[in-house]
Parts: sequence; structure tokens; C-alpha cells
Amino acid sequence: MTDTPRPSKRNEIRAQNETLILQAAEKVFAEAGFGGATMQLIADVAGLPKANLHYYFATKEELYRRVVQNIFEIWLHAADSMDGADDPAEGIGAYIEAKMEISRRHPNGSKVWASEVMHGAPVIQDYLETTLRDWTRGRAALIQRWIDEGKMAPVDPEHLLYMLWATTQHYADFGHQIETLNGGRPLDDLQWQAAKDSVKSMILRGIGAA
Repeated sequence: MTDTPRPSKRNEIRAQNETLILQAAEKVFAEAGFGGATMQLIADVAGLPKANLHYYFATKEELYRRVVQNIFEIWLHAADSMDGADDPAEGIGAYIEAKMEISRRHPNGSKVWASEVMHGAPVIQDYLETTLRDWTRGRAALIQRWIDEGKMAPVDPEHLLYMLWATTQHYADFGHQIETLNGGRPLDDLQWQAAKDSVKSMILRGIGAA
């Protein structure tokens, strides 16, 4: 008689399968978009039967929203260093570092988000109007406080955030272009560090917080 897997083992298997599915879904959604992706294609990339996919995620939209939610939660955590900082040089510098590292390690998630928003956010508009709006207002208030304390130049906080997002996410969304200009090779560790240092230096100097 075959023993029934222990709950801890079942949970481990479930977590492994979910990770496989989400990684495959990120890749497929990034390359094909929501409309071009299929559950069968995602199952094939994950190396799992399609039935397994539907066991974990009933619909393509549910899986897509989970992928978007994952990358957004990673971005939210990147702001933790900014929230706990005493000044913009420390806080914004750490935020730039964290966001560029996310672009390096999660390029497909960033591409999924960018494609969704460029198409008018048909699936995640509610996310933009609630979670993202609240997060942006909170970070803008923090930047405004640093401005009021004389720790940085009087810039528009929201436009500064837009610049930070555009600059750091460029390294994910336009990664192919960067690789092409780098002789057809991905940036190596030293090049990534040089890129982060350059972006931090330019932005912090630009806002008078270097």
C-alpha cells in the first residue's frame, strides 16, 4: 500500500509546482502578452500537464493577476529601504539599487507589467486605482517631507517617482536593446554595479541630494 504524503510534503510539492507555473507564466505572458498566451503553452513551458495548471489556477486571468501581483509586491518591498531612511541620499539611493536589482532578476515580470499598462490595463486597472495609487501617495508624501526639511531640491515628488520607475525598469523592459549595445552580451556583475552607481549619482545630484 502506498503511503499518503505527509501534509508538510504535500505543501512542499504544491509550493514547488506553483513556483514552476508562475515562472513559466511570467515568461509566456512577457513574450506573448495576455491575449497570445494559452494555458497549454504555459503548461508546456512549466513541464506540467495542463490539468495541473487548472488545479492551481482555474483561469488564465487568475494566473495572470497572480503574476502581476507578484512583481508588484516585489516592487513594494523595494521601497522598504526608502521608508526607513533619514534622508533622500540614503533612501532614494537604496530604492534605485533595489529596483535595478529587480530588473536584473525579474525582467519578465517587469515586461508583463509594462505591456499591461501600455494596453490600458484591461485586467489590472483596479490595482492601479487602489494599491498603486495609495503607495504612490505615501512615497510622494515622504519625498515632500524631505523637501520641506531642506534635504533635497524642490522637485515634483510624483514626477520624480515616474523618473525612477522609467530609469530602473528600462534595464528589464529594454534588456535586449542593452545587450545588443553591449556586444550581444548581458551585463556582467561589474557592469551592473557600474550602472547602478551611475544612475544613483546622476539622479541624486540632479535632486540636490548627493
